[in-house]
Amino acid sequence: MSLPIHDLPLFVAAALLVNLTPGPDMLFVAGSSAAHGRRAGVMASLGIGAGCVLHMALAAIGLSAVLAASAVAFEVVKWVGAAYLVWVGLGMLRQGRPAAERPAPVPAQRVFWQGALTNALNPKVALFFLAFLPQFIDPQASGQALAFLVLGALFNVGGTVVNIGVALLASKLRDKVDSRAGGRVGPWISKAAGALFVGLGIKLAFSAR
Repeated sequence: MSLPIHDLPLFVAAALLVNLTPGPDMLFVAGSSAAHGRRAGVMASLGIGAGCVLHMALAAIGLSAVLAASAVAFEVVKWVGAAYLVWVGLGMLRQGRPAAERPAPVPAQRVFWQGALTNALNPKVALFFLAFLPQFIDPQASGQALAFLVLGALFNVGGTVVNIGVALLASKLRDKVDSRAGGRVGPWISKAAGALFVGLGIKLAFSAR
């Protein structure tokens, strides 16, 4: 059985452009990698990919449609997500050390789950999947749920590759700058990333759909 997917090259191109657009996920990856190194950035990227899998599954079974239709459900998830972003940001601010020290290493598992929750608790990601993916699925054919999952997987793989690239680039830039500054840059990067995440949380809390 062929999948009811059309204009696949257009989908791949559009998905790539979306994944290259900076947002909370990419900023979390860049901040984690710049503050704590390449491994943390890669784990953050994989965690965000895991969060996207949750959105794909919820959208495929229709739960994201409930989120889109219910203003109360949307607001609840939005405020929980905003609170989580602020909490992560405050944690990054607390990790800052005096200028002569680097931030303490963070466990890879912790960064992974932070990335997953950063993505999973953003209701706008769920609404994006509902609005974007169906444009490339034939509404009259069968197998729509499977087609949705396939397109979601393609989007997620592309996004993960982009985020890993961002992690590697951020880590390389951090090492280059830090070596010239005698190891004094890492703590300030952590503080800057924390402040940025607090701002993103506030922005999400007061944003409309």
